[in-house]
Amino acid sequence: MTSTSPTETHVAPQADHGDPARSWLARIAEGRAWLFLAGLIICFEVWSRLCFGATFVLNPFNVQSIAIFAVAPLLLATGQTFVIISGGIDLSLGFIMGLAAVVAAHATNMAGVAMPVPLAMMLGILAAVIVAGVPGVINGLLISRLRIPPFIGTLGMFGVARGAAFLLAGGTTVPVQNSWFALLGNGRFYGVPYLVIIAAVFVVVMHYILSQTRFGQHNYAIGANVQAARRAGIDIRGHILRLYVLSAMCAGLGGALYAARFTAGAAQAGEPLLLDSVAAVVIGGASLFGGSGTIFGTVAGALVIAVIQYGLVFVNVEPFWQFIAVGLVIIISVLIDQAQRRFSGARQDE
Repeated sequence: MTSTSPTETHVAPQADHGDPARSWLARIAEGRAWLFLAGLIICFEVWSRLCFGATFVLNPFNVQSIAIFAVAPLLLATGQTFVIISGGIDLSLGFIMGLAAVVAAHATNMAGVAMPVPLAMMLGILAAVIVAGVPGVINGLLISRLRIPPFIGTLGMFGVARGAAFLLAGGTTVPVQNSWFALLGNGRFYGVPYLVIIAAVFVVVMHYILSQTRFGQHNYAIGANVQAARRAGIDIRGHILRLYVLSAMCAGLGGALYAARFTAGAAQAGEPLLLDSVAAVVIGGASLFGGSGTIFGTVAGALVIAVIQYGLVFVNVEPFWQFIAVGLVIIISVLIDQAQRRFSGARQDE
C-alpha cells in the first residue's frame, strides 16, 4: 500500500498569461481602471479650466489631496483584492477598520503614560493590526471549517465588529494624545505625505505576495477552480483562514492610519469605505467570479474613486453625485468583465 502526499504546485496566476493572441477586449478589461483614470483626469481638467479658469491635475495640492484621499480605501481594497480573487468577499472590513481605529487610539493613549511617545505610537498601530486579525480568524473559520458562504459569514461579522467598535468607543470618537501619531498622519517627507509613502510601500509588498509567492499562486488557483486546486494538493481550508486574517489585518492598518490622520479613533471610520473597497477591486479589473485581478489594478481603481470624489467637490457638484458616478463605473466594469468571460468562453469552444 502506497501513500501520496500533497505536493505544492506552482499555478500560473491567470489562465491567459501565456496566450500571445489574447483578444483586445481582454487587454482593455485588464487596463480599464487606468483608462477610466486617464479619462476622468482629462475631463476634470477641461471642466475646471473652462468653468473656473483653474487647473485640476497640475495643482500639487490637488494631487496630494487625491493621494491622501485614496490611502484608506486602498488599504481596505488591497485585502479585498486577495479575497475576491479567491472567489469570496469580505463585507466586514469597514467596521473592522473602525474597531482598529478605536483600538489604536486607546492603546496609544494608554501606552503614552508609561513609555516614550514613539514607542506608544508603534504599540498603538501594532495593537490595531493584531485586534483586527481576531475577526479575520473568525471569518476564516466560519467560511473554511463551517462552510458558511463568505457573504453571510462576513455580513454577520460586520454586525459584531460594528457593535464592538461602538462599545469600545463609548458611542463617541476617541482623541489621540500623541504628537508622533499626529505627525505620522499629517506630516510630509520632502513634500510627500507619510501616509502616501506607507501606502506605496505596502502596495509593493502586497503585489509581491500576490504575484511572486506560493500563497498568491494558490489564491489565483482557488479562485479559478477550487476543485482543481484541491486535487493539486493545495490546503484550501488553511489558505482561506490565512486569507481572511490577511484581509482583516489590512483593514487594521487602515484603521490605525485613519486614527493618525484625524488624531482620533471613530467606530464608523470605515463604514463608507466598504463599498469603495469592493468598487476599487472591480474597477481595477478583478472578476467577482474569482481567479483574476492584480494589486496595481486595485491601485488604479482606488485612484479612480478618489478622483471622482475629490473632483466633483472641486468643481462644486453636489456630493450625492459621487455615489451615482461610482455606481455607474462599477456597473460598466462588471459589464466589461462579463463580456470578457463570454468572449473567452466562445474562443475556448471553437
